[in-house]
Amino acid sequence: MELRCNNLPNLEGISEFVRAVKRALFPGFFDKEGDPAALEEAKRLFEEYICDIPENKETFFAALPKISESLKKDLQFAFDSDPACDSLEEIVYAYPGFSAILSYRIAHEIYAFGNKVAARVVSELAHSKTGIDINPGATIGSPFFIDHGTGIVIGETAVVGRYVKLYQGVTLGALTLSQGHALRGKKRHPTIGNYVTIYSGASILGDVNIGDNVVIGSNVFLMKSIEANHRVVIPAPELEIREKGGK
Repeated sequence: MELRCNNLPNLEGISEFVRAVKRALFPGFFDKEGDPAALEEAKRLFEEYICDIPENKETFFAALPKISESLKKDLQFAFDSDPACDSLEEIVYAYPGFSAILSYRIAHEIYAFGNKVAARVVSELAHSKTGIDINPGATIGSPFFIDHGTGIVIGETAVVGRYVKLYQGVTLGALTLSQGHALRGKKRHPTIGNYVTIYSGASILGDVNIGDNVVIGSNVFLMKSIEANHRVVIPAPELEIREKGGK
């Protein structure tokens, strides 16, 4: 396979575009002062670094109100879910989970009109900063909450419902990549229902369905569907507690 570098996206340009969109969505949070020109700057950068097809530009920016509304719901859900949080502003400024979700919602709209490389760049910029790997092709409802977040992986064909909480180290992945490109376009990742909580270290693999109101416990390894209103946990290990220095 021949590698060609003459048609690759400009990484710095895409990063600048993402910052402009963030400034437009959250005035004053990603710059010292609210920037009234952020939206126009984002449009210019989109045309230069993302896509110069007018219809795609129009489609993306028409979706910004929807993205904004989803993010507001994500913010409130994060605040309601985390007793360690004192304000919505704290989440925007300091929560890696929200940062990853924000970038995902931007990337997903780019992915939707076919610029998968630019969409992956947007996602990977967030991945490099947060340790959270969300493929832009995934479909994620709102509200959605990621707590802590490091090591989370969400695959391309995953579908995640509303009011879902994920903790660090969760994988929504594929069973195998041994068939490679033969799997392209096929559903390979889990579908997660509404009001589902998945605790740290759990792995859910393959095209399985997790029903509404399900709880998946820490370190569960799951390759089967679970009906609604169930809890899946690993039995507690038998602990042995000894006095220090004892036999």
